[in-house]
Amino acid sequence: MKKVTITIDGLQISATEGMTVLQAAQANGLYIPNLCNHPDLDPAGLCRVCVVKMDDWKIAISCKLPVKDGMIISTEDPEVQQIRKSSVELLVANHPMTCLTCEADSNCELQRVAHYVGVTPDSLKRYRRSVRSIPMDTSNPFFDIDHSKCIMCGICVRTCDELQNINAIDYAQRGVTSLISTLGNKPIADSRCESCGECVVRCPVAALSPKNSQEPTREVKSICTYCGVGCGVLLGVRGDNIVGVQGDRDNPVNKGSLCVKGRYGYKFINHPERLKTPLIKKNGELVEATWEEALDLIGEKFSQHKGDKFATLASARITNEDNYLIQKFTRAVMETNNIDHCARL
Repeated sequence: MKKVTITIDGLQISATEGMTVLQAAQANGLYIPNLCNHPDLDPAGLCRVCVVKMDDWKIAISCKLPVKDGMIISTEDPEVQQIRKSSVELLVANHPMTCLTCEADSNCELQRVAHYVGVTPDSLKRYRRSVRSIPMDTSNPFFDIDHSKCIMCGICVRTCDELQNINAIDYAQRGVTSLISTLGNKPIADSRCESCGECVVRCPVAALSPKNSQEPTREVKSICTYCGVGCGVLLGVRGDNIVGVQGDRDNPVNKGSLCVKGRYGYKFINHPERLKTPLIKKNGELVEATWEEALDLIGEKFSQHKGDKFATLASARITNEDNYLIQKFTRAVMETNNIDHCARL
């Protein structure tokens, strides 16, 4: 792709033809505040926070402005600052002021943008504050919806449409009563939502937040165990417990996306009744054994049932490689073709 050179706030940067000014700035480590933009989605230009001034003195939104060789951009022009600040103040004026107890505290894009543009208590005095009183939708078993914290950026709507092709949610009503809603304003659990959580991880505020979330102390790369696709995951670990799962954007299989099982189906790992050692029945009771004892017993039992007396049922919750080994073991070692797979049933 052809390279072009543009100037942002007096700094010359290189960009690829076809990029937007916002993308070029982000690729070069320059911050232009924005709320409705997300790298996985097509630019929408809804929030009007990423405005910049061009060299011909026109005001434009940088997320929709294509780069052009030689263009000069100002992100700190006084007129740009005023437009940006007014847009953010209007959002903050009707937003709950519960940052310390909010699920998105320290990870809230509105909080970051408001601090960057200089929103202060004094600057909000000219607005009539009225936080919307809409009951939370807690029907989904994995995440909650708090409409009072929604900034109508549309990222959740576009995620459900562009990435998931589900269209479970959309804009509803008009004016000050506008909100993100399911068809017929039903609870999200009664809609066609598949609970994948892709909208939740992209929400820039806490309008969508996972239930009982905890901050991990570290993240561990792993592979999802629910099927043979091989999606990459980042396990959020706190002490000895897994407290959350994120998609691994560096994994070539899923590139950060996860289904409902991969994102939310991890609690079995910490379940107190989960078996951690093999059990062998002795004198009518199950007792703990070593892996060597268990494998020796299995080998002994299997050796008595070679041929058509033996059958294997494989699982969709293991990798393709493990399923290959199971069918190889069944055919080559146990000398039978009696093998089936639960995903076929």
